[in-house]
Amino acid sequence: MAGEDEKKEGKGFTVQDRRRFSPETGDARDEATDSSQTGDSGTTQTTAGSASPDHAQEVPLPEINFSTFVISLSTQALMHLGEMANPLTGKVEPDTQVAKQMIDIIGMLREKTRGNLNAGEERLMEDVLFDLRMKYVEAVKKR
Repeated sequence: MAGEDEKKEGKGFTVQDRRRFSPETGDARDEATDSSQTGDSGTTQTTAGSASPDHAQEVPLPEINFSTFVISLSTQALMHLGEMANPLTGKVEPDTQVAKQMIDIIGMLREKTRGNLNAGEERLMEDVLFDLRMKYVEAVKKR
């Protein structure tokens, strides 16, 4: 019995603060600090397939706002118009029906947000819709 108690005392556990903000200041923690704290072997738990999401977290993502949302929708429309390759396959795969739907979604957003956008967002919506609609007409003519 005494041997078992000694074994339990030698093994212990480590408590790590994994919050994404500093409890003292409330500021976001630096990723380098987080990675150095979780770098100890045996103290972090990983699940199968967690290697790829961890790698994706290393790249800082752009701020999410209305403009980046509209640009992401327009990028999808451009991909479906055959203007750029699908990032997953690396192939240009035009699909004008899906492109038209994406353009219509952006048009609907423009109508629903009219009067609520600042000048830059309004100009972005106008420019994106004009460019996408012209590219759509060209893509349909090519068919």
